[in-house]
Amino acid sequence: MSKRTLVLTFVAGAAIAANTLVKFGSADGEVAQAAAATDGVIGISELGAEGAGDRVDVTLAGIEEVTYGGTVTRGDLLTTDANGRAISATVAGSRIIGYALESGVAGDIVGVMIAPSQI
Repeated sequence: MSKRTLVLTFVAGAAIAANTLVKFGSADGEVAQAAAATDGVIGISELGAEGAGDRVDVTLAGIEEVTYGGTVTRGDLLTTDANGRAISATVAGSRIIGYALESGVAGDIVGVMIAPSQI
């Protein structure tokens, strides 16, 4: 199956783990790893970045793989935990990256349909 995505390159504000959710950083063109359900998540880092100033590709649309931070059921709306991993969104005000295409548990790397929104 081919994967069609929209990927843009940004500058990392700090280290970003692979397959994690990211948000805009403190400057234009910069991103940081998401750390709270209320963070304005914009996409998923595929390969991550070792540190500040490194270039990082971020998938903004399409289907991308993400690391789960807890038990997720396919179809769940997803937000971020404190480590940028995807978890089921259950709290009002959570910023959503998209929805799970597969069920899984913490540490699994699975497909997500990116569709940012808020609950």
